[in-house]
Amino acid sequence: MDQHNQQQPSSGPSPQSGQPDFWHYAAWVVLVTLLVGYFLQPRGEQARAELPYSEFKSHLRAGDVEQVTLRGEKIRGEMNQPVRSDPGETGTQRFGTQRPPVEDPELMRLLEEQNVQVTAEPSDPPWLLQSLIHVLPWVLLIGLIFYSTRQMQKQMAGRNGVFGVGQSRARRFREGATRVSFDDIAGLDNAKKDLQDIISYLRDPDRLRRLGAKPPHGVLMMGRPGTGKTLLARAVAGEAGVPFYSISASEFIEMFVGVGASRVRDLFKQAKQEAPAIVFIDEIDAVGRTRGAGVGGGHDEREQTLNQILNEMDGFSGHESVIVLAATNRPDVLDPALTRPGRFDRKVTLDLPHREARRAILGVHTRKMPLAGDVDLDELGARTVGFSGADLENLVNEAALLAARENRDEVDAELLDRARDKILLGSERETMLSPDERQRVAWHESGHALLACLLEHTDPVAKVSIVPHGQALGVTEQMPEEDRYNMSEGYLRDRLTVMFGGRVAERIVYGEVSSGAQDDLQQATQLARRMISQWGMNAELGPVGYQQGEEHVFLGREMAQQRDFSEDTAELIDREVRALVRELENRAEQLLSEHRDQLQELAHTLLDREVLEADEIHRIAGLAAPAAPTGNKAEDGAREQGSGRRGFRAG
Repeated sequence: MDQHNQQQPSSGPSPQSGQPDFWHYAAWVVLVTLLVGYFLQPRGEQARAELPYSEFKSHLRAGDVEQVTLRGEKIRGEMNQPVRSDPGETGTQRFGTQRPPVEDPELMRLLEEQNVQVTAEPSDPPWLLQSLIHVLPWVLLIGLIFYSTRQMQKQMAGRNGVFGVGQSRARRFREGATRVSFDDIAGLDNAKKDLQDIISYLRDPDRLRRLGAKPPHGVLMMGRPGTGKTLLARAVAGEAGVPFYSISASEFIEMFVGVGASRVRDLFKQAKQEAPAIVFIDEIDAVGRTRGAGVGGGHDEREQTLNQILNEMDGFSGHESVIVLAATNRPDVLDPALTRPGRFDRKVTLDLPHREARRAILGVHTRKMPLAGDVDLDELGARTVGFSGADLENLVNEAALLAARENRDEVDAELLDRARDKILLGSERETMLSPDERQRVAWHESGHALLACLLEHTDPVAKVSIVPHGQALGVTEQMPEEDRYNMSEGYLRDRLTVMFGGRVAERIVYGEVSSGAQDDLQQATQLARRMISQWGMNAELGPVGYQQGEEHVFLGREMAQQRDFSEDTAELIDREVRALVRELENRAEQLLSEHRDQLQELAHTLLDREVLEADEIHRIAGLAAPAAPTGNKAEDGAREQGSGRRGFRAG
């Protein structure tokens, strides 16, 4: 899958008709203030000559000044003969000058000596203008309160709230702004086929009408996180060339009751005005969960928002050409009214990519990256079972960051392998293990690796390491030869046996076990319980499935649902689980005891080299290395995730 293009969404529609009222009132208040201030300013007098202060004092000493008016630093007055500020001007008896900011004690003495009439005026503005300055902020505040009150009344009448709180927060992408197309997305072939009808309808709405067909109102895209739901929705808009409205379902919810429903109405109103268009609601389970269920009852605001979404989708008419795309990774919690035909008519499932798709996705993300000659994307695609498109993008980016950190010009296979280990296990730790702890980890991982080589139905071991990563002090990696969609009983029994390899190896060597097998025991118990209670792989219980703990408490189902088997059956299940894990643990102990020499050599070699690859592991075990992966895959059953890693966990 291609990296997300960065587009700037265009702004939404203009504010509602009620909002410009505030600016209308504000403009009138400012205009009135300016007019009042203008009329309250002192009116202009007859023309006067502006004199320098020194020239004014010269006229004062000569006795030419008859009267002066002092206002702050300004001096205005009249003389007994005309004066000119410029030679070309007509003379006038009125003059004006500006006192310097320093005190001049000589000025008052000269005025008294020349018997000049002196008048003093305050420098502050008139009292009416001062009153207006003090009153104006309160007038504006009262006007704002009045405007807010009117807007709240409009909200109660069903319009948008204060300052547009009820407006949609959807980001609008105009035609052509979304440059992502199906060609930019590797894999997801089945999902693309399911969405082709939507694209054809948006390009030519009349074609379906002529055939008497009704387009789906909504398309629900379901898949694990990182499988490309959002990117696929943008690609649909790019292929169709129509306006695209994108919003997260959580943006509908606010603290005010009714705001979510108002935003839903505004969003669909905008989309209908620009139809044909696409409305994309991401993480729709935030508002679309089952109503009236769960511990403590429902959420009134969320349920009102969901009801409005249902109403808007029911209100679509054939000529509006608005398609709703929604994405979720929790389809099991959605309200049945949301997923019925007429709302979300079509459901598109996005699976984790298979091997060929992973190879294509890696090709997309590395097309602008300088790769070394030893990089084999086919092999890397085979070693990334369970990776989503986002995980693969992160893998390539981590390898590029490592190359930049080490000042390399190319990204080689070793960097990609380190990046993969960092994603799966975490960064390498500088934990200083004691010699005894390091030796115990080596025996533990050797037990896992040797059993993976000896058993027939296990995934081939690819690497063993005693370098601490994340929470694991050591790790054994098994790489499946093919993507598994169906698991046989023989494969599951061998897999359980490998899980006990580390614990059994410790007991054989040290006569006791440690806390490092915590994760192994937890995974083995869960897998054994599923084999016995859900998959019918037990002769005592027979071909009967007993579901346990499948529902979520917040949905209110598990607590209200009666268990469909008795206490005796539950006790029998527990007994059979214990019997199965003990049987396979004894099997692991028998195999490792018979191959004690290979176990010891493998552990000693691992202590010396810390990391062993597949060829070296099989040589020590005395077995031929498995053939390279063929790329085939099974077709049915439940897909198995992960790459079969077994680790020694810090206790």
